[in-house]
Amino acid sequence: MTTESLRAAPPAEQAAPAAGRVTIRGTAKPGGRRTGVPRSVRRAAGPVGLVLLWFLASATGVLPESVLASPVDVIKQAVDLTKDGELPRAIAASGRRAAIGFLIGATVALVLSLLAGLFRLGEDVIDSSMGMFRAIPWVGLIPLFIVWFGIEETPKIALVALGVTYPLYFNIYGGIRSTDAQLVEAARMMGLGRLGLITYVILPSALPGALVGLRYALSTAWLALVFAEQINADAGLGYLMSNAQQYFRTDVIVLCLVVYALLGLVCDFAVRILSRRLLTWRANFEGEA
Repeated sequence: MTTESLRAAPPAEQAAPAAGRVTIRGTAKPGGRRTGVPRSVRRAAGPVGLVLLWFLASATGVLPESVLASPVDVIKQAVDLTKDGELPRAIAASGRRAAIGFLIGATVALVLSLLAGLFRLGEDVIDSSMGMFRAIPWVGLIPLFIVWFGIEETPKIALVALGVTYPLYFNIYGGIRSTDAQLVEAARMMGLGRLGLITYVILPSALPGALVGLRYALSTAWLALVFAEQINADAGLGYLMSNAQQYFRTDVIVLCLVVYALLGLVCDFAVRILSRRLLTWRANFEGEA
């Protein structure tokens, strides 16, 4: 088509209107004008709507206090437990268990996934065993952990570590094995040795999968801690929940669950920020506007 025909063509023939705007991270032009509701407001709409619905159900009597405490009672209980220091101490105890268990589980998962992902012998020895052990419900191992480690801190930390290991292992292992074989071959032709190949090609390719596994592992760590702190705990959020259960204090139980959820949300938000900083070189599809 010539330049004259393009000038004569009607606007509809020159460019068809886009059905929707597609955003790819790393390719958006700066200075673009954004319209509509901000994403932060849209993200908060769901939780805020659920809390409002919960408040209305409690205020109108549809949801009796004996079944579930109202949000107002939960907030009052949070203020009281914070003032006397019981809630901060419980969060600190639970956070310490989750952090130690996560570090142990992440270390084990990283070592096993590197051995299985980088070496065929490691895959033959490790991957099938991990697939077999993953089918065992780790919550069902609590009685066995009590027999092995007693009722102190060790079984709680071990349960968290076990829950963290599987999602990290399989995501890192899958990320390593999903590295483009042509990219590996090109790196070898350029003279990269095994160490350089692992450092500059394989590990960066596995990083997106590892970050996804990190998000799963952090959420699983808090989930495992809910069960772990039911094992003769004398401190922590699980300890508060166990005491509240005996006296049917649904406000304390809900408060502890909300704290668990907020801690998991903070960890997930931190991983999201980390992903954006570490994956700036990678153009990602972010959905249609």
